[in-house]
Amino acid sequence: MNGIASGRGICAGVLALPVAALLAFLALAGAPGQYLLTDAVALGIALAWIALGRMPQSDLAARILLGALILLLFVPLLTGPQINGIARWLPLGPVQLHAGMLAFPAIAVLAAREPRWAPAILLAALAAALLQPDGGTAFAITFSAVGLYHVTGNWRVAVVCIVAFFAALVATINGELAPQEFVERVFQTAFAIQPIIALTLALALAASFALMLFAIPHNRPARFALAGALFGFFIIALMNTYPFPLIGHGAASILGFGFALGLVRKEAP
Repeated sequence: MNGIASGRGICAGVLALPVAALLAFLALAGAPGQYLLTDAVALGIALAWIALGRMPQSDLAARILLGALILLLFVPLLTGPQINGIARWLPLGPVQLHAGMLAFPAIAVLAAREPRWAPAILLAALAAALLQPDGGTAFAITFSAVGLYHVTGNWRVAVVCIVAFFAALVATINGELAPQEFVERVFQTAFAIQPIIALTLALALAASFALMLFAIPHNRPARFALAGALFGFFIIALMNTYPFPLIGHGAASILGFGFALGLVRKEAP
């Protein structure tokens, strides 16, 4: 197995490990069959992309993709649906996808290859998170910026860290919604059924985070930016009623992180 194939295998494991734990949790907790089907199909699509996907080879193509993903963050503001003035979902037939979880992981990876423009890219994503408002995405942007600053030492990214943190607090306060079972408060639900289930979910996500940070075949800035995004989504879900990434029901995080993990360089001829 060559290096690229091995790297793709690691990326597949990064995604499959927590989602397999999620599917087991949903089955044991008696979640609706539609939840398991939706998440399993999303995992299949994401793994197929990880196996076959490519990072755009030209700067122009990468920037076009990046612009499209940033615009995607703003789409819910135009299309809805809205709940109490909050609009952060993309309607896709019977499924509603969380825009931030779907688009931002790849934005983090693409921003990491644009050191000059990364602060502006992150701030553009942050503007969407504030308008929706979406504290989960705002905290993902915050910790993605922290990861990027840790690697690059770019003072402008440090400024983004500070701005994004306070913006995330505002978005969180203004964007609270009632929790949905199996989406938010996952550890409380799992622990009530069997503590070992909650521990399994935590260990699976921790292993995924560690592999994302140190083992996937992305460059170091991209690894830290992507892992920072995962940590940001997770930490706000732990503290408030926001969706858990990869270990809570929802296709958006599976597809979003799967797409980002599949953005690897083309194999050498």
